Amino acid sequence: MKLINPTIELKVQYIEMMKDWERTGENLVPFPIKYDYASFEDLVDKQSRFNEQTDPGFVSHSTYWLIDNDKNILGVSNLRHYLNTGLLNHGGHIGYGIKPSERRKGYATKILELSLMEAKKIGIEKALITCDHDNIASEKTILKNGGQFWKLNVQKDGTKIKLFWIPIG
Repeated sequence: MKLINPTIELKVQYIEMMKDWERTGENLVPFPIKYDYASFEDLVDKQSRFNEQTDPGFVSHSTYWLIDNDKNILGVSNLRHYLNTGLLNHGGHIGYGIKPSERRKGYATKILELSLMEAKKIGIEKALITCDHDNIASEKTILKNGGQFWKLNVQKDGTKIKLFWIPIG
């Protein structure tokens, strides 16, 4: 199992992952998978260039796909290279998601572990990771990766967000 950069060679696997998510009707996380994949080559190009060209309001970031030995895409990770005010309150350095049919198999813990290794490569010494207050599975994943509770933020819409720091330097 490893993280890879987005690639057009895994188009079938990416579409399969997205269909799995779409069947649930749940919110797509992390945000790069919300982009339309009808023009797959454009999607891969966009996801690959996030670190050099940012959309307005976004910080530089890298998107990775978690694949298994058979090149099935199990999940997606998004690593923000630095924090702005918004990310310091909600979002943090790393957002990740595992496709619904592959959950409860330890892949969330693995994708976060590998994403932290990528964060270390770009000089991040401690990573801020957030989750919804009631998302027990995400909290356990963060704690398994060394997360230390920092604080609870309440968003304008009333959503409660837990913030954790993970030392990685």
